[in-house]
Amino acid sequence: MNLFILRHAETEFNRLGIVQGSGVDTSINDTGRWQARAFFTAYQDQPFELVVTSGLKRTHETVAPFLEKNISWVQRPEINEISWGTHEGQPSSPERLRLFKQTLEHWRNGQFDASLPQGESARQLADRVQSFLDWLQTRTERHILVCTHGRTLRCLVALMKNKPLTYMERVDHQNTGCFVARWKPPAYTFFRENDTGHLRNLDITP
Repeated sequence: MNLFILRHAETEFNRLGIVQGSGVDTSINDTGRWQARAFFTAYQDQPFELVVTSGLKRTHETVAPFLEKNISWVQRPEINEISWGTHEGQPSSPERLRLFKQTLEHWRNGQFDASLPQGESARQLADRVQSFLDWLQTRTERHILVCTHGRTLRCLVALMKNKPLTYMERVDHQNTGCFVARWKPPAYTFFRENDTGHLRNLDITP
């Protein structure tokens, strides 16, 4: 099974530095639409048999050009973005930034049950992402496109590499950054990580 996994295209909340999470269902902005077109231009000839997105529309809009080709599409809420609780939809502030950094520090120290107020913990995220991987490994398609979210993508890559959740902070990602991996039991092999080559030298203007 060949997997192409990307983070959704830019939203206005991304541009403004406002936390989205699973509870804020924003659309991609003009830059995001350009990123989505650029990704499609670069990858449209891949023989995708299945497109998998989260339940949030920013992932749907990112892969919309592929869906217009009538490729089978499945929405899996297990790869929704993490819930950031009371921080969702809020601009950055010194106190919110302090709490966020504190939560990440807890995770780096192996305290995976830590979370922001009313949000998900790293362990809760990992449990649902693992259930997604369990489902994915039952599929018979050979070429699958997956569109998800930043923190969920970090967790997904860590689990696919059989790394501890502390590895999440080593997974870089950008809007429409693409990870390419192959599932050959019992392991995943990665060939590209956070590849944004499709955003360079293309005759497409934002």
